Formats: sequence, structure tokens, C-alpha cells
Amino acid sequence: MRSRPLVLLSAIALSLLSINPATAASAAGTDHGAAGVRAEDARVLAYWTPARIANAKARDYVRTDSGKMIPNARPGGGSTVTGASWPSGGAIQQRSGRILFSSGGSDWICSGSVVNDSSTSNGYSIVLTAGHCVFDGTDGWSYNFLYMPNFDAEPNYDCATRVDGCWRANLLSAHDDFVPAGFGTDETVRVDYGFARVGLRIAGAGTAELDAATGGYGLNTAAVANSATKWAFGYPAEGKYKGKDLIYCAGPTVDDPYGAPTWGVACNMNGGASGGPWIYGTTDPAVYTTGTLLTSVNSYGYSGLTYMFGPKFTTETQTVYSSAVSGTASSGVSVVCSVGTSAPNC
Repeated sequence: MRSRPLVLLSAIALSLLSINPATAASAAGTDHGAAGVRAEDARVLAYWTPARIANAKARDYVRTDSGKMIPNARPGGGSTVTGASWPSGGAIQQRSGRILFSSGGSDWICSGSVVNDSSTSNGYSIVLTAGHCVFDGTDGWSYNFLYMPNFDAEPNYDCATRVDGCWRANLLSAHDDFVPAGFGTDETVRVDYGFARVGLRIAGAGTAELDAATGGYGLNTAAVANSATKWAFGYPAEGKYKGKDLIYCAGPTVDDPYGAPTWGVACNMNGGASGGPWIYGTTDPAVYTTGTLLTSVNSYGYSGLTYMFGPKFTTETQTVYSSAVSGTASSGVSVVCSVGTSAPNC
């Protein structure tokens, strides 16, 4: 049977939102680390000018029957929800957010969420997103990587004035099967997740750690039945979605209908939602519990199917996460790359 084209829910063109160029100057005293780290923070802030945001291009793809990714001009409560504005704020809104990054000389957006680590005073935090938001098979590792939590409450990119701030990634981690080929084959969609290690807040008031400021979620690495309700969240920015509103889908999962080792939930989110978290173990995502766990991310869809698909987290996901924490790759499982304001050579 000929499969439907797969639509990569990758980063989509950014809308023109104001960044104050003067925010770069405020970064110079906000990190208690080395002067080089503070300088890199300032360079990233200075990079994200309104003109760069306005000129950012969409990156959407379809997957052919052979597994090749090609450019595509147009992207294709407990009960089932296929795409609605999240009405309740709370824990999930605070713990998820918008990502800005550069790749291949262009600028993009994705979605992400905060992962709990062992401490809220160790100088760093971990953000979960899609693998194709941290690495591309053609363009390599992402850079100029910023995370903005609670974007629904403050849908702007001015890091100096955002109450919930901005955090810059200094290291990215992806699965060894994802690097260097990038997104496309069944083997790579299986591991389309990535982690960003971010430092302290880079502008505005205070120098808090991200996980101390917002809280995070634990990772689920055990098998979860399709019958269990999964909640998918993200910031889609195409069609009726404008990229400023936290959107959710909820319901039981199904297996990929064309045999990929992933699962899907009924959902109509599109470009910009990539990397947004899937959680389960709760009936109310507005309320945080230790039993509410991250179990997948928004990864891809098929044209003509109102479903979002994502990888199933396993113990390998935990290893890739641990590599982001330690900064050390695990042979045969994870790859790490230190990143800043230019395309890294990792």
C-alpha cells in the first residue's frame, strides 16, 4: 500500500514580534558564570532582531514512500480533543514554552518543555524538544537557541521585559541514530527527541535557574498502553493557529498506520508545534503531580490524517537526557554538541 506523505511539523516562520535590541546590553551582568558565557548570552540576544524574526522561513517537509524528506510548500479533558486552546493555565503552561533557534543560516521556531533534574541550584536546566529542532541531517546542529517558558501568558520575544524570562542553550543532545542522518527514516522518527541544556536566565530581573522558576516534569521510560489518555501540547503557527496560544490535543493513542515504531493521538496541530510535550498520568494538566510524566513529543503527521505522531520514550531517552545533563555522550546511544551563536562543528 502506498503510504501518505509524512508532514514534518518542523519550525515555521516567526511572526514579527518586538525584541528590544537594547536587551543585549542588559545580559552582561545576569549570569554569575564566566565572562565568556555572559558575552555569548549578549550575542544571542543581540542576534534576535525584529528583522531576523520577520524574515525567518518556514521549514516543512513531506516524507516520500522511500523515506526521503522533501520541501513542502504548504503543510498539510480525558475525552478526545483534536486541537483547542488550552483554557486552564497552570502547571503545563508554566512548564512548556516557545523555542527560537538558527539552523543552516535560517531562523526557526519549535516548542518545548522543562525536564526535572536532580537540583534547582546547579547552574543549569534541561529542555525537551524534538530531535529535528536540535539537529538537521543537512544543516547540522542548531544554534542561537533560546527557550521562553509560559509563552501563552507573554507572547513576545523581549527577554528583558518578559516576567518568565529567556534561557540560552549551551549544549544539545540527540540520539546516536538521529545523528548524522537527521529526520526521515523509521529508525530516526523512533528517536525524534532532543534535549537542550540551558544556563541561567540571560536578561531582565534575576539569574534564576529555569527549573527553579517554572518547575519541570519527570520522564516516563516504561511502556504505556494506547488506551491511556495522552495530552499533547504545543505552539502551532500555521493556518488558524498564530503561534501565540498554547494548543492541546487529548485522547488515546494509536499505532502509526504505516508501520513506523511510533504512536499518534488525534490532533490537528501543525508547524511550530514540533517538540511540544506529551504528558500522561493526569486528568488535569493544570495541576502538577509527581505522577504526571513526559512520554513523547510532537514529531510529524501524515497529510489527510488528523493525527500527531511522536516517539515512544524508552530507557534510551533517559540516556540521551543524562548526556545533556553531564555533557558527555554515551557511545552507541547519544551525541552531544556545545552550541552558541554560530553553526558548531561537532
